[in-house]
Amino acid sequence: MLANGITLAYKTEGDAYLPLAGLKEVPEMGVDPEKIENTCLSDTVKQYEMGIGDAGDMDFVFKYENSKSTSPYRVLRSFADAGTKVSFEETFPDETKFNWDAYVSVKLGGGGVNGVIDFTVSMALQSDIAVIDPAGV
Repeated sequence: MLANGITLAYKTEGDAYLPLAGLKEVPEMGVDPEKIENTCLSDTVKQYEMGIGDAGDMDFVFKYENSKSTSPYRVLRSFADAGTKVSFEETFPDETKFNWDAYVSVKLGGGGVNGVIDFTVSMALQSDIAVIDPAGV
C-alpha cells in the first residue's frame, strides 16, 4: 500500500475530528517496548522482559500555508502556544485508524532557491495509540 492518501485530523473536547490539509510525511506508528534484563544467577543465558513502550519521535511534515485562520500551521501553532492537549486521528487509505492524545510543538522549516517551505509538528504523546481496524474486514 502506498502512503498516498494518509490523512491526519484533530479534535479538542469531544468535537468531531477536523482534517489537517497539506500533510506530506508521517512517522512510523507504534511503540518499541524497552527490553529489561532480568537474569537470575541460575540462568545460563541472559533473560529479558518487555518494559513499557516508547513511540519515539512523532514528527509530521506539512506544506506551509498561513492564509486563513483554519490553516494547519496557524491551528497547530495555537495549540502549541496555549499548551493544549489535542486528540489526533491518522487514517490510512485502507481505513485503518490510529488515535492518540498529544501536546504539540511547531517548527517552521528553512528554505532556499527553488525550495519549498514546510513546517514540522512534533508530538509529545499523552496516551496509548489505539489502533482501529477497518470495519467489515
